[in-house]
Amino acid sequence: MRGAAILLVLIAAAPAAAADKEIRAFFGGTFGGGTTLVDLEHAAGKWNPAIGGSFVTIGDVFGIDAEVANAPGFFQSGDSHLVLSSHVTTITGNLVIAAPRKKTEYGLRPYAVAGGGVMRAAKQDAFGVFPARTLGAIDFGGGVVGFFTSRSGVSWEIRRFEGLAGGEDPPGTTIGGESARLSFWRATMAFVYRY
Repeated sequence: MRGAAILLVLIAAAPAAAADKEIRAFFGGTFGGGTTLVDLEHAAGKWNPAIGGSFVTIGDVFGIDAEVANAPGFFQSGDSHLVLSSHVTTITGNLVIAAPRKKTEYGLRPYAVAGGGVMRAAKQDAFGVFPARTLGAIDFGGGVVGFFTSRSGVSWEIRRFEGLAGGEDPPGTTIGGESARLSFWRATMAFVYRY
């Protein structure tokens, strides 16, 4: 943990001219989820839309990424209407490791990303018995980014999110009294603006 903090400080201290600064607005979906939270409509494992945005600063190889994303309707499936509304929101900070810029300047630049933050799962059911849960979270994944012009491009990415159990869970809000856990994959495409 201490080594990661030192690495982030060194990356942040790198000259601004040596780093690409990007804003990414993305859309896509979540899939392959699993949870110990009561999932009335068995929707956590199904495809669900997701949107969000991130700020990325990346040098020749290393960078950082700050991201906010939301998956509305995460606990809703079909027309059973047991859940009236729901969403899962993630806020994460990540370390990025990319292929060297000089080797990928005119093509797609692959990268890996890993970090952590928080995950908030909220759902409103007809009986009002399931409270929102905020969990610590880790995420990891990878993708590619490419540019059409010096300023604009696109990226494609896949990430895994794992919610970390913490605190007491009210009786009846998790399956079998287990600690609250939530995990899922997310695949996205982003419009990238480099400034």
